[in-house]
Amino acid sequence: MEKHFDQHISRQFNQELDMLRQDVMAMGGVAEEMVRDAIAALVDGDTAKAQQVIDMDDQVNEMEKEIDAQATMILARRQPTASDLRLVLAIIKTVNDLERIGDEAEKIARLAVSLADADRPRGNYVELESMANTVRGMLHDALDGFARMVPEVAVTLVREDEKVDIEYENLLRQYYTHLVEEPRKTRRVLDCIWIARALERIGDHAKNIGEYIIYLVEGVDVRHASIEELEKSVMEDRD
Repeated sequence: MEKHFDQHISRQFNQELDMLRQDVMAMGGVAEEMVRDAIAALVDGDTAKAQQVIDMDDQVNEMEKEIDAQATMILARRQPTASDLRLVLAIIKTVNDLERIGDEAEKIARLAVSLADADRPRGNYVELESMANTVRGMLHDALDGFARMVPEVAVTLVREDEKVDIEYENLLRQYYTHLVEEPRKTRRVLDCIWIARALERIGDHAKNIGEYIIYLVEGVDVRHASIEELEKSVMEDRD
């Protein structure tokens, strides 16, 4: 169910809040691009694309600082209450997770550079690519849910994150087996483990954004809540 907030008497205040939300979505778009290109660089052995992702991390960091400054200014000047206050706080939390997603994408890109020169058959990163597609979908859904203020997306993200965690554990078992069977490839396998870990963390951050949507719309902190509690919260909002 899409949520809409009331407009304010002050047109300037409306514009400030709208601009803040637009900036968050722009930052989210950059984070999505970084994750996509980092994995493409890994799979294709494209060091130039990997370097582009590494360079983009500075852009994400600057965007986080700018949005934080805007949000702080609104808190100080407007002293928002109720849903407006939750919106500003949710934005501050969301951009923090987006910045961390950028950090994880940068890690993947750096590891892609170190792996690019390895003698490997094509398709050797199929499992990582599959996991990456899942977390990219989670990030996209989280940002879409944030833009439309749809709390139901949080339930979907929690379920997807559980799948990612299982996929991550399965990958670790495979990689540990490779470490035993092919000790000469230890460095390469360890790099893949770190990439899997970075993808798992991206999934966690996307799930966090979904939880912020529930806080934003309903004023309920659902961090560490069970899936049943999340579903109950969303159903109550529908009623």
